[in-house]
Amino acid sequence: MKLNIKELIVRVIILLIGLTIAHLGVTLFLLADLGADPFNVLVQGIFRTMSKVPVLAFLTHGYTHIAICFLIILVLLIVDRSYIKIGTILCMVCGGPIIDFFSLILAPVFAEMAFLLKIIMLALGCVILACGMTIVIKSDAGTGPNDLVAVVISDKSKKKFGIVRIIVDISFVAAGFLMGGVVGIGTIICACLVGPVAGVIMPCSEKLVKKAVGVLVK
Repeated sequence: MKLNIKELIVRVIILLIGLTIAHLGVTLFLLADLGADPFNVLVQGIFRTMSKVPVLAFLTHGYTHIAICFLIILVLLIVDRSYIKIGTILCMVCGGPIIDFFSLILAPVFAEMAFLLKIIMLALGCVILACGMTIVIKSDAGTGPNDLVAVVISDKSKKKFGIVRIIVDISFVAAGFLMGGVVGIGTIICACLVGPVAGVIMPCSEKLVKKAVGVLVK
């Protein structure tokens, strides 16, 4: 099949839009200060466990995050390399800077918020995260670590993405918590909400991406 450069560029642009939307959701989630998202609970737990080993004292949370991401990629390269795409790498490289950018703008606003309003913003962040995530997935260019694992299991087992994502997230939370990761009400909301919301939004995202590609690639 001949590579259509124009279509590839359009899909990468759609992917970056989806990444920005998704990480706006992640930023709202983190600024609510009610626990980390499931993947970061796992990262926290592994980091705190490994940092107790003198030989691994050089490790930081950031290095641990990158190491786990690349470990997931390595496993998936063995399972089915077709899932590892440009978006998988972009999610890891672009996520942090996008969150930092939104955090600078939104942190002062969140500092003044009441607890109930933070819960509402947290739920909104989960929905925005799910919207951005499905656009990334349907751009057919890869996705982030939680979703990458969930997409592969969902495809291979023929199970609904929303259900698989909940199982993956709860597994991440349980493993991270046992190793010392921080779990709050936000972690539980995210683990139970993002997968089902993404499952509902996915058909719409697929149509949106196909339409955008069809309009822009002629």
